[in-house]
Amino acid sequence: MKLSGVELRRVRMPLVAPFRTSFGTQAERELLLVRAVTPTGEGWGECVAMEAPLYSSEYNDAAEHVLRNHLIPALLAAEDVTAYKVTPLLAKFKGHRMAKAALEMAVLDAELRAHDRSFAAELGSTRDSVACGVSVGIMDSIPQLLDVVGGYLDEGYVRIKLKIEPGWDVEPVRQVRERFGEDVLLQVDANTAYTLGDAPLLGRLDPFDLLLIEQPLEEEDVLGHAELAKRIRTPICLDESIVSARSAADAIKLGACQIVNIKPGRVGGYLEARRVHDVCAAHGVAVWCGGMIETGLGRAANVALASLPGFTLPGDTSASGRFYRTDITEPFVLESGHLPVPTGPGLGVTPIPDLLDEVTKAKAWISS
Repeated sequence: MKLSGVELRRVRMPLVAPFRTSFGTQAERELLLVRAVTPTGEGWGECVAMEAPLYSSEYNDAAEHVLRNHLIPALLAAEDVTAYKVTPLLAKFKGHRMAKAALEMAVLDAELRAHDRSFAAELGSTRDSVACGVSVGIMDSIPQLLDVVGGYLDEGYVRIKLKIEPGWDVEPVRQVRERFGEDVLLQVDANTAYTLGDAPLLGRLDPFDLLLIEQPLEEEDVLGHAELAKRIRTPICLDESIVSARSAADAIKLGACQIVNIKPGRVGGYLEARRVHDVCAAHGVAVWCGGMIETGLGRAANVALASLPGFTLPGDTSASGRFYRTDITEPFVLESGHLPVPTGPGLGVTPIPDLLDEVTKAKAWISS
């Protein structure tokens, strides 16, 4: 497959409500979309980097720059491009996993559409729907938090994840557990907001029977997570620390995690995400699919990934309406706590031109 060219498109989408985590508050989502064009069709990718380097070192301006000046030219220069060749072709460029993932996703979508094969089938799906959890941001008050959690449970979400930070941790969890009972699947996400010195505080979460505590320490502090795992009973899940199948294997060997959150953009693409899944499955480590406030494009791919057999915990694959009143694709709608796995060619969804144009702020065409 020879690439004819690649379109980069910057979009800005307002959120239903501000989403606050330990590293900041978002009222809108700026995204970089990638459209790979071939002589036989096209495919779409989505870069999950944020507007500023807060979740990781990657951010949209840098992702666009490296795509324009290095990654896309390397693929355009290749005589034959397939999704499985993207990583080798781009290997000389260090880092920039989210940008690489978006480009690989677009190439994979184009390739699978040409062969009338779905993302789910290509990745190894074993189910036709996936159980969905929802991520709940840090709120202004506990009564507000309880109202929001209650609303999501009424919508049918089967798992609740609470964002936490120092000063917003034990008491919110206690109140949610007391209000909604022991049967609610509940977990927390710290987004690296704590240190190993906070182990006694984090240990106070143990009585609440949480599924897990996600990424409590800095992403590079894998040994700290291994030590923390000895001091608290709540299972530790790694997110930011897992950037490849190799890093997952190392973290598991060190005892730094019992669970892994797989985010395809963070590990360099959906093919590497499948390798992370396989490594974890081989070691008996549960995985689930994280979310980065994707549009329907990224959501479709995430739902396909989450239908692999090792994804035994509900992911952050929430319905489109969780974050966007209007998505750029046909919306994903929750059905009895689940989302259907797309079965159409490639992603199984495409942007709706008018809706995409409404949120597009800039676009550029790159060809050889």
